[in-house]
Amino acid sequence: MPGPRQSCPCPGLRARLPALRWLPRYSLAWLQLDLIAGLTVGLTVVPQALAYAEVAGLPLQYGLYSSFMGCFVYCLLGTAKDVTLGPTAIMSLLVSSYAFHEPVYAVLLAFLSGCIQLAMGLLHLGFLLDFISYPVIKGFTSAASITISFNQIKNILGLQGIPRQFFLQMYETLRRIGETRAGDAVLGLACLAALAGLRAMKSRLPRASRVEPLAARVSHLIVWTSATARNALVVLFAGLVAYSFQVMGSQPLTLTGSIPRGLPAFRLPRFSMAAPNGTVPFGSMVEDMGVGLAVVPLVGLLETVAIAKAFASQNDYRIDPNQELLAMGFANILGSFVSSYPITGSFGRTAVNAQSGVCTPAGGLVTGALVLLSLAYLTSLFYYIPKAALAAVIISAVVPMFDAGIFRTLWRVKRLDLVPLCVTFLLCFWEVQYGIVAGVLVSGILLLYSIARPPIKVSGGDVLLVQPGSNLHFPAIECLRDTVCSRALAASPPRSIILDCRHISSIDYTVVVGLAELLQELRKHGLSLAFCSLQDPVLQVLLSADLEGFQHFPSWEEAERCGGAELGGGGAAPFTSTSESSLLPA
Repeated sequence: MPGPRQSCPCPGLRARLPALRWLPRYSLAWLQLDLIAGLTVGLTVVPQALAYAEVAGLPLQYGLYSSFMGCFVYCLLGTAKDVTLGPTAIMSLLVSSYAFHEPVYAVLLAFLSGCIQLAMGLLHLGFLLDFISYPVIKGFTSAASITISFNQIKNILGLQGIPRQFFLQMYETLRRIGETRAGDAVLGLACLAALAGLRAMKSRLPRASRVEPLAARVSHLIVWTSATARNALVVLFAGLVAYSFQVMGSQPLTLTGSIPRGLPAFRLPRFSMAAPNGTVPFGSMVEDMGVGLAVVPLVGLLETVAIAKAFASQNDYRIDPNQELLAMGFANILGSFVSSYPITGSFGRTAVNAQSGVCTPAGGLVTGALVLLSLAYLTSLFYYIPKAALAAVIISAVVPMFDAGIFRTLWRVKRLDLVPLCVTFLLCFWEVQYGIVAGVLVSGILLLYSIARPPIKVSGGDVLLVQPGSNLHFPAIECLRDTVCSRALAASPPRSIILDCRHISSIDYTVVVGLAELLQELRKHGLSLAFCSLQDPVLQVLLSADLEGFQHFPSWEEAERCGGAELGGGGAAPFTSTSESSLLPA
């Protein structure tokens, strides 16, 4: 059954509490589908949470601590019925970089990130995401896919003491590949093959029809459930294998080990940390996190909004980035009270949620409850989960994030976009934050260059027609002046200019000053400059500036009729201002 159509954000309480839009219409049919979807996502999130805590460099229970609060908060504040919040591969990689494998740092990072996201939402700063270009996002996610996958090779091979820095990790893994534990390698590769097979099975599974026999529909449901909950099935199978070896008295596998049982305490995050040589104060912890306090909130929002928009376009509802900021801000702040590290939207679990037929965000309540039950009663069973199986779950989840086709696509579409893509991709292998910041800077430079050097078309004739192909901002005025002067004076004989402004919707004071200087410079050489097709806002600014010798024609055709031997010498009279310019010295 399709989910409820969600209306546009409206003022007041309904805008800030989106649950009020669907809760009054909630039905028993929606409840059934939300229960199924919530249970299905819960079977996916529990093994993934354990695995992503390993990526973050934290004790495994912190993955579960991070997996339930977001479900509850997003149910009330989220604008997309399909999105599930929790730990993800990319966010875990960032936490590994900025929390230094210390739970105190990770929880404080969640609290501060939530505060920043909440402030951004209240100030309506969601538009900042628009400055992160698609090539930067693709470069980051592709590099993260390789980095995270290779980070798990050591667990597939059963190697210990491998450094986390990518290049050192690669060197040490290859150098010590002879120390591979056969049991871990066989089980890890078997789990990878099983996950790949179940994924392929699900992608090729046809839709079940109601007219088919009951046995066929039951078989379809069994196959679909097995493929959807493949992570839980593979981890369960691997745990049974490990337990069997333990009972027989030999253990060729590296196990997860003990995980503390019970729910986390609800308390404020710690704002200082005990260290061997004293106490690390709050200020020093913030300084240590550095640029992570900007990168983590923005990347978290970027993931969530990108996922929400992808599924919103399929289900005909709209996403409000500022409301998503508020939801994530509250989720991270409240999550830090239960020892969560920063969370964001998960594409894989959101896809499972959508495919399971979820109708409202209430499905997240079921998922969160299942995580709490796991923490309360099942942590003793997690002891027997092999690390190789969790590594296989992570690799299976992140490999699809690598998009090899984007390089070929950008080569065909716009090769200049390969620059921020490659800069981000390569630098992310050094440090994630350097890759993201460098990619955004390169994209910004390319954007500013296109603003500073707009396309300018020059047509010949008795009078030269100069037509900027885009808006005119202050960095572009020097380029326009150089183009006009060089073409006007290089002609034989020198020619007057008509500036076609049909593509210019606004100008700033620097542009007005530059145009005044251009008028003055051309007049020194006995030439004229006239404007045509001015839009009303631009015309009002130029009239207010009271430029000396300002001439305006409604259209190029009238300007051409008036051109003749001398611009403005006959025909339809232009609108003219001949007073002294107030912008330039006489």
